Amino acid sequence: MRHDAIIVGGSFAGLSAAMYVARARRSVCIVDAGAPRNRFAAHSHGFFAQDGSAPGAMLATARAQVAAYPTASFVEGEAVGAAREPDGFSVTLATGEVLQGARLVLAFGISDELPAIPGLAERWGSSVIHCPYCHGYEFSGQRLGVLNLSPMSLHQAMLIAEWGPTTLYLNGAEPDEAALAALRERGVAIEPAPVSALHGDGTQLSAIGLADGRRSAVDALYIGPRNRLNSEIAQQLGCELDEGTWGPVIRTDDQRMTTVPGVYAAGDITRSAHNLTFASADGVMAGLALHRSLVF
Repeated sequence: MRHDAIIVGGSFAGLSAAMYVARARRSVCIVDAGAPRNRFAAHSHGFFAQDGSAPGAMLATARAQVAAYPTASFVEGEAVGAAREPDGFSVTLATGEVLQGARLVLAFGISDELPAIPGLAERWGSSVIHCPYCHGYEFSGQRLGVLNLSPMSLHQAMLIAEWGPTTLYLNGAEPDEAALAALRERGVAIEPAPVSALHGDGTQLSAIGLADGRRSAVDALYIGPRNRLNSEIAQQLGCELDEGTWGPVIRTDDQRMTTVPGVYAAGDITRSAHNLTFASADGVMAGLALHRSLVF
């Protein structure tokens, strides 16, 4: 079967694109590996009319609503390859199955490259977090920390201080004195010692262990890790990439088309600012633009 659109990725960006293609009565196939980036978080915040909802439940509802359209179909699995064909594109799945479509939307998401500090990965999405707008309100006024991972961490610490008393854990780095002075003026405490481990009950954080044996009390730790694209499909197709704040992003225009005509991209893979609202809005634009490209 040849589809009008194949969407690689069935999270917020991909499902938003699929909804608009399906509502235009065009055939759309969503390929989803079932591992959304926010699967580590129990609740999602800041998404209009869904504040505090569980991400998995939000996705299940969205998926069911898309599936209700007769021209929409789903394939459970991983897309491992894509290529241009004379009349569109092909997408190859890990099973060897090949799908054919006139247009593509890439919405396969990213993965975060967490630092190898004992106790950090198991708290990711609970008390080790990235975005203050998504999760910061719930830790308002508590003991907050920022782990220095890149030059952006100093900017992050300046921002996080808006939500409560903040300590920047330099983790052995030595920023210049001007940067440290700006942090102190903002009221950010500076801890220079390397971080050795995170401590607390379950997924909760209560203290950060330092290399010199001390423990620093903290309730939430913000980190800005690098991330990577979850697929090499964009490179296979020849889409150009840019270096974003946290890692590579796929270059798109204001219609969410990549540098390869007929291939659109949406969500975290296209921007450095990440949240569900941005992802959904990107998907809507990609779906609308894709449909119009089939008409005009």
